[in-house]
Amino acid sequence: MELFETEFPGLWVIEPTVYRDKRGFFLESFNRVVFERNGLPVDFVQDNHSYSSGVGVIRGLHLQLPPYAQAKLVWVTRGAVNDVAVDLRKGSPTYLKSFSIELSAANFRRLFIPKGFAHGYETLTDENEFMYKVDAPYAPDCEAGIRWDDPDLAIGWKAKEPVLSDKDLALPPLSGFDSPFDF
Repeated sequence: MELFETEFPGLWVIEPTVYRDKRGFFLESFNRVVFERNGLPVDFVQDNHSYSSGVGVIRGLHLQLPPYAQAKLVWVTRGAVNDVAVDLRKGSPTYLKSFSIELSAANFRRLFIPKGFAHGYETLTDENEFMYKVDAPYAPDCEAGIRWDDPDLAIGWKAKEPVLSDKDLALPPLSGFDSPFDF
């Protein structure tokens, strides 16, 4: 497993080593020792699994606020997504900038997203399964989000006719979000 830090401090792309043979493949999805060796001590407490049907489904942009802010390790086990993380840490050199990467069942990539980022993704294939580990439990009272199409963020979504939940359509714009996160 190799970890590559992006230009966003604390945001890492993980390339697992994939062992293939005539039966299929094997890989490590997470390795605590490797993460700690790279300065990422994390204690995941919950695994989540979502399924999205159809191209152009957008989920996000979501986050949890302190004291239940979450770091996440995300990946795709079926299909492909355009995964997006937005830095909301005041004082960060990448504050209010977005990072996107294609995660797919074919490329096996993972993305480690530290606390202080909003996260979302859009589906690129008809059948999509998305997995993620988090280091704090789901806390509805700390749930927050930012509108997916906020013009101040100018995220380059690919979907021509996106499909979103009513909840995500009702998320506030960036201008209505006072970030509690510091770099």
